[in-house]
Order: sequence, then C-alpha cells, then structure tokens
Amino acid sequence: MPMTRSRLLAWAAVGLALALIAVAVVVGVRWWRDAQRGDLERAVAMAPSDVDQLSWTDWSGVREELDVDLGDHPSGDDITELLDRGFEADLTQTTALGESAVTMQAAYGFSPATVDWELFSQSDKGAVVMVHLAESADIDAIKDSLAELGYAEPESDTGVWVGGVEVVARIGAITPELNHLVVDEERRLILSSDEQPYLEKAAADARDEAGPEVDDVIDATGEPLAAAIYTDDHACAKLAMSQADPIDQEQADALLADAGEVNPVTGFAIGLGGDGDIVVAMSFENDDQARTNARTRQALASGPAPGEGGDYAELFEASVTAEGKVVTMELEPVEGRYVFSALKDGPVLFATC
Repeated sequence: MPMTRSRLLAWAAVGLALALIAVAVVVGVRWWRDAQRGDLERAVAMAPSDVDQLSWTDWSGVREELDVDLGDHPSGDDITELLDRGFEADLTQTTALGESAVTMQAAYGFSPATVDWELFSQSDKGAVVMVHLAESADIDAIKDSLAELGYAEPESDTGVWVGGVEVVARIGAITPELNHLVVDEERRLILSSDEQPYLEKAAADARDEAGPEVDDVIDATGEPLAAAIYTDDHACAKLAMSQADPIDQEQADALLADAGEVNPVTGFAIGLGGDGDIVVAMSFENDDQARTNARTRQALASGPAPGEGGDYAELFEASVTAEGKVVTMELEPVEGRYVFSALKDGPVLFATC
C-alpha cells in the first residue's frame, strides 16, 4: 500500500529530527572535548600533522608571572623590558618571535607582548609559527596592516597573505617565518611561515585539528609557561648523548650500564611552570617499559651529568614516577640555575634512547 503524503512528511520529519540530534551530539562532544583541554593541548591539536618538534610559550602567562601588563599598544621599550625579564626568568627560550617582537608590534599590531600564546612547529618539511590573538585584538586592523605592508590579500578568508623576502626586508628586523601569513579569524589565529606551500598545509591541519599524537606527555606537563615537545625519533636525535664529546659519551655509557635498562621514548616533553619547577614527561610503548624506565631514569637523574657538567644534583632535585605508559620527572631547580634551557636541547643523559 503506497504511503500517504502525511505519512511521508512524518517520516521526513523523523529523519530530520534524527539528523539534528546527530549534529547536536557531534557539536556537544566537540564542545566538551575542547572544554577539557588546556591551551597547550588545544594548540598542539592544531599543529601540522608531520611535526617533529614543538616549542610553546604561554605569553599571557609569562606576562602575568612577571607582573607585566602592557595593554594593547605597548611601546618598544616596554616590549624590550618584557623580553629581557622573560629571558632572565628562563621563560622565553622557546619563542621564534623574540627578536622580531618590537618591529612586529609596530608593523602588524600584534607581538609576544600582546598575543595569548605562541606555538612554533618544526619538521623536516617546514616550519610554522602559530599565535592566538587576545580577545581585544582588532583583526580587521591587522588585515589592513598586512595590506599596507605589501602582502597580497588572499581570495578566501582562509587563504595565504603572500609576502616574501622583499616585503619582509622592507618591514625591517623580523624573522623570515613572517614571509607569509594566514589569518584564521574564526579561531583567532595567525599562522606564518617562510614557505607558502607549507603554510597552506599547516593552515588546513589547524582547521582539521590533525596535530601529532603526543597528548600523553602534554597531559603530564600540566599547563607550563614554556615547553618543548618532541615526537619519538626526533626526541632520540634531539637529546641524544651523541651530541656530547667522546669523553662524555664514554662516561654516559658507563652510567647507563650501571643504571639499568632503557627503552626508546615514543614522546618527550619538558615544561617550565610559573613556580619555576620543571616537569619532564616521557612516554613508552607499554606500562612495563614505563615502570622499568622510571627506576633507570631516577638513577640517571641523580648522578653525574655528562654533557652538562658536574652532577644533576647541582642542577635540580628529581622525583620520578610512572603512571600507565608515561614516566614523569618533577624537577625542582637549584636557585640561579637555568635548568629548562639547559635540558630542552640536550645532550640529556636521563632522556637517552
């Protein structure tokens, strides 16, 4: 028996209602997931999918930690003072924009002195800087500034503002990472890179949230003001004792033989908190490896520091725990020692693969 028009309309209404419910569920899940994430986790989710190394600076947190409020239009002297004080506090070792900050603020209308945070992503395919604009930032004014500076305006809202070497050279003392920019107004993001094709890919990855799978080590670091994050193989290369001189390498081999078994890390993060304490997080293939490596890394982090000089005890006091696949090292630095900057680039014995 053929359906009547009223029955067809009823089934159509049911279908529409189910579709709306499905959309609401998806939106609700996304909202809940986003609400549970901190700024660092949200930023990394928007990083390029092929990233090897991430450098994080929570600029709003840094300004708060230093008790500095520069407003929306800081002077060059105020910006310089912020960077100098941040350097002294070991809080600005991860920025790609420090030397460009004064010129950036005057030319573009934003800089480390006014943005919420910065994430610098690097891989063997390219690099991109991503900053999150404060709610008070005037995005239309920023776009006007880009046009006045000579950047070619994109045809779409998500396209690339094409600048290049000549445009950047006219602006002054700024990093080549500002050769090309994308203004993602919906997410209040500015993405920039020295290579236009890589920036296009990075902007698409940001919209898709196709970032690397390093949530486990990021969760362990909490909400740091500065952080360096490395993916598996890159962590081994970045922090390896092979960077040290032959004598230090020989000492490291002996220390490893005495300390116990080590396994390759699947992710590594080191974060500096507002209290000056440091958290190092290393992930492994399974829980057993994490427990084994917690004991080994505790022994290594309590002994000599080849490649750094002296003993680790002269740099910090360490507490090491394992939870699931992640080993967490809480480091309390000795006063006056720049532990974060010393450890984030290696060679670091306790981070060895």
